Amino acid sequence: MPLKAFSFFHLNLAYSAISEERRPEVVARCYWPLLQLARRRNLPFGIEASAWTLETIRAIDPRWIQELKDLITHGPCEFIGCGYAQIIGPLVPAEVNQANFRLGMDVYERLLGLRPKIALVNEQAYSAGLVPLYKEAGYEAIIMEWDNPARANPEWPREWRYYPQYAVGADGSKVPLIWNKSIAFQKVQRFVHREVELDEYLLYVSSHLKKDDRAFPIYGNDVEVFDFRPGRYMTEAALEEGSEWGRMEMLYQALLETEGVQLVRPSEVLALMSHADAANELKLETATVPIPVKKQDKYNIVRWALSGRADLEINTKCWRIFRALLESAEAREADWKELCYLWSSDFRTHITTERWEEYLKRLDLSVERWALKANQKPPRPTRVQCGSSAESCFSVSRIGRLLHVVGPRLEVVFDCYKGLSVHSFMDRSISERSLWGSIPHGFFDDISWSADFYSGHLVYESPGRPKLTDLVRVDPKVSVSNSSVTISASIPSALGPIEKCWTVTEPEGYLELHYKIDWANYESGSLRLGYVTLNPDAFHRDEIIYRSHNGGPSLETLACMGSFDHGQPVSYLVSANQVVGLTQGKLEIGNHQIQIRAEVDLLESRAHAQVFKHDILDSHMTRVAFTLSEADDTSRGSRSLFGDFKVKFSATTVTR
Repeated sequence: MPLKAFSFFHLNLAYSAISEERRPEVVARCYWPLLQLARRRNLPFGIEASAWTLETIRAIDPRWIQELKDLITHGPCEFIGCGYAQIIGPLVPAEVNQANFRLGMDVYERLLGLRPKIALVNEQAYSAGLVPLYKEAGYEAIIMEWDNPARANPEWPREWRYYPQYAVGADGSKVPLIWNKSIAFQKVQRFVHREVELDEYLLYVSSHLKKDDRAFPIYGNDVEVFDFRPGRYMTEAALEEGSEWGRMEMLYQALLETEGVQLVRPSEVLALMSHADAANELKLETATVPIPVKKQDKYNIVRWALSGRADLEINTKCWRIFRALLESAEAREADWKELCYLWSSDFRTHITTERWEEYLKRLDLSVERWALKANQKPPRPTRVQCGSSAESCFSVSRIGRLLHVVGPRLEVVFDCYKGLSVHSFMDRSISERSLWGSIPHGFFDDISWSADFYSGHLVYESPGRPKLTDLVRVDPKVSVSNSSVTISASIPSALGPIEKCWTVTEPEGYLELHYKIDWANYESGSLRLGYVTLNPDAFHRDEIIYRSHNGGPSLETLACMGSFDHGQPVSYLVSANQVVGLTQGKLEIGNHQIQIRAEVDLLESRAHAQVFKHDILDSHMTRVAFTLSEADDTSRGSRSLFGDFKVKFSATTVTR
C-alpha cells in the first residue's frame, strides 16, 4: 500500500522582511521555478496564496498567473485558498474573517476562474470559531498542522496523523481536516539548504511507510526561502552556488523513484476518509492551548497580537475602523478589502522600516476617514462628591487598609495599601461568599504558593528591569452618586504615572476598572493588568471553565483540567506562550453554574486575555489577566503604546 505523499507551497508577497522593490525578484527566483518544476516533472503540487498576493503577482508578471491557471485547469496542480489577506483569524472579529473569505473567493474566481475547495489555515493559527466561517465561505476542507494540537491532546492515537479527520467547530459544525506537519516541511528546507543529505531525508520519509495506505505531508510552507534570502534571520542559510530549486527537483525525482511512495494532490488525501483511523471528530483546541499555531513554542499566537513594532497600537486602530465600518451605511466592499489588508499578519512581525512607515500612513488615512468620527463617545457623567446631601444606595466606609463599598447587590472591598486591588467581590444575588479577590499569604499549604495573590492590579516585567506593579499605598478619592461609587488614585511609578479608577454600579451589578497609563520610555516586555483571582472555596478545581470568542461568532467553552499558564515565558526572549483572542471583548470564567464575566472596551485598547490555573493539593489557584504587551523576537524599539484600558466585571448565573 502506498504512502500518499502530498505537497503544497505557500506564496506570500506580503512576507514581512521582503521590501517592495524585491518582489519582482521573488517572482523570478521563487515563484517561476515552482511552476516550472511542476510542469517539467508533472508534479501534483498544491499552490496556496492570498488573493492579495495573486493581485500583486499579476501586476508584476501577468504571465505567471496564466501559467498557474493552466497548471490547475489542465495540468497536475490544484489551488488552495486562504482569504483576501493573510489574516490571523483567531485574533480578528468574525465579521472581518467573513469579509476576508468572501473577498478572497471573488478575486480567486476573477483571476483563476475557480473558487477553491480547500483552505490553508493562515499561519496554522486555528480556533474552533473559524470552522463555520470556512464552511460558510464554501471551503470543503482545511489544512492544519498536526504537531501542536496533538501535543495538547496526548490521548490522540499517533496513527491519526496519517489520515484525514474532522475539525469540530465551536457551534458543533465540522469540516474535513488534512494534516500538515512542521517537522516534515522543516526537513525539506534543511535538505534544500544543504543541512541534510538525500539518503538521510529519504530514510525519514521511508520511516512513515506501512502496509496500510497512509497520507503524509512532504512540504507545506513558504516558497520564498528557496533561492532567495529575505534577510529576516541571522541564522539564515547562505546562498551557495548551484540552484536550490535544483536540489528541490532532485528531492522530488527521488520521491518519484521511491518504492511505496505515491505523489498526490492534497485533495486526494480525503479519499482516505473511510479508513478506520480517519474521520474522527476532533477538538483541536484546549484550555491550555486555545489557539494552536505551527512550529515550535517560540512561534506562537502572541507574535501577531501584542509584540512587533506596535501591535497594540495598530490592532486598536484596526478595531476602531472595523467598528466604524460595521455601523456605517456608507461602507463598501472596497473599504472592507482595505481593512483586511491593514489587518494582515506580516505588518505585525519583522516588517521592514520602509514598509512599516508606509503602512502607518495608510492605516492613519483609514482611521481619519472612518474611526475618528465614528468612535467619539459622550462625556462621562459627573459624580456627586461624597459627603453631599445626595441620597445613595451605597454605604462607603474604611476600616484600616480596607475600603468597603456596600450596595443592595454588590459588596466590594478594596485594599488601599495595595493600590486599590480588589480584596473581595461579592454579588449577593448570586452567592453569599466572595467570588474573586485576593488570596492571603499562607492560604495554600505549599511553600511554593505561600505568597499573596491579588486581583485588579498591574504588573510590568521587562528583561533587565525590576518588576513594576501598582501594589503601593494610596489615599483614594471617593465620589458617590445615587447608583454608583467611584474610587480613584494617581499612582507614581518609575516609568510614569498610573491613573486608576474603579466604579461600582447598582442595580446592574457592575464593577468597572479604568487605567490610564502615561509612560514615555516603555521598553518591550509584558504588561498585564486587571487580574481576576478566583476564590478557591467558591469554585471546585475540577469544574473550572472559561469562555471567549476566538475569531468566530460562537463562544468557545474550554474546560480547565490540570495546570497551565498562558503567561509562562517560553524563553528569556519570549514572554508568553498563549493569549485568548477575546474577539468580542468578553471572557467568562468560573464553572457551569456561576461565572465571572469581563467585558473589555476594545476601542480603547485591543487587549488580549491570559488564563492561569495551577492545582495545589486539593485546591487551586486560578486567575485571568489582560495583557497589553508581550515580548518576543518580533519586538522592536520602544514606544509609548498605552492609553486607556477599561474592563467591566460582573457575576452571572448560567440558565439551562
